[in-house]
Amino acid sequence: MSVDVVMGMEMESVCEVQVKKRPIYEVTSRLFDIVLSLVSLVIAFPIVLIVAIAIKIEDGGSAFYTQERLGKDGKVFTIYKMRSMKVNAEANGAQWADAFDDRITKVGKFIRKTRIDEIPQLCNILMGDMKIIGPRPERPELAEEFYVDLPEFVNRLSVKPGLTGLAQVSGGYDLTPAEKLILDVEYIERRSWALDLKIIVKTVGVVLSGDGAR
Repeated sequence: MSVDVVMGMEMESVCEVQVKKRPIYEVTSRLFDIVLSLVSLVIAFPIVLIVAIAIKIEDGGSAFYTQERLGKDGKVFTIYKMRSMKVNAEANGAQWADAFDDRITKVGKFIRKTRIDEIPQLCNILMGDMKIIGPRPERPELAEEFYVDLPEFVNRLSVKPGLTGLAQVSGGYDLTPAEKLILDVEYIERRSWALDLKIIVKTVGVVLSGDGAR
């Protein structure tokens, strides 16, 4: 899906979101993203290596996989994840994961619950496609479906997507697209260091508890 196609769906609705210019916040936030991502990758490397071996042993498939996601202003980028589903799990097309998805492997259930499958996205943050905090990046195929009944969903593309966000610590997968939109727009309009730190603290709690995972 091209930028023009995505943004052409409801470009005027983006103006409804108040994205205030905060140059100091933007610069310091980017520096924070880079430092935290680098430190986290070093610390998490042994965990990623062990999980990669476990994934390979379970079914012989690749430990990592990529998907296309929508970034800021509808730019399509490649996201990196650890594979948590069976090989060729989406042979019939993109599907929203449900609470009892039989496509998820045994190792996959563990890494999704602990969010270990998301660790490779720290590379996306270093490359500038994502941030630590922001709306989760959606798949073009699924976003296209959401736009039919919820054209305002395009407002989520006003800022860079994040590894975690207000919607993720407020329900995650249990939220409907409409509920996610409300929380994501709230974050976009209230972006600040105080809110970011609050989300980071809540993210730690969500990871430790496994709440909202699928």
